[in-house]
Amino acid sequence: NREQFARFDSDVGKYVGDTPWGEKNAQHWNSNPELLENRRGEVDRYCRHNYKGITPFSVDRRVPPSVSISLLPSSSQAGPRGLLCSVLDFYPAHIQVRWFQGQQELSGPVVATAVVPNGDWSYQLLVLLETPPRRGVT
Repeated sequence: NREQFARFDSDVGKYVGDTPWGEKNAQHWNSNPELLENRRGEVDRYCRHNYKGITPFSVDRRVPPSVSISLLPSSSQAGPRGLLCSVLDFYPAHIQVRWFQGQQELSGPVVATAVVPNGDWSYQLLVLLETPPRRGVT
């Protein structure tokens, strides 16, 4: 599913699980003192040493989203159910999506998916404005 399940956290010097499966793996890896000592050494030898050179491609990386808005058909009534905003291929994961009519922000009802990792360090999100579309809503 391309979801990160565990990682070595250099701030705490051990593995941290991001999912239940990752927590089991982290616990196993953290029980091996030799493995932990090797990872801590690699942080000093490779990560800290190369940080300045890779920062533009990692920490400072920004990729704007590709955005499209479409009508979402209703299954039970005539006409569309609302407007669907597809926000694709952006980085970093933090993003805010808002709906406007002219200069006025609309408050809802809005339904959104969680931000979903694509597995290539980009993300996607779907946001639905559940209202019949009107002219000027963006």
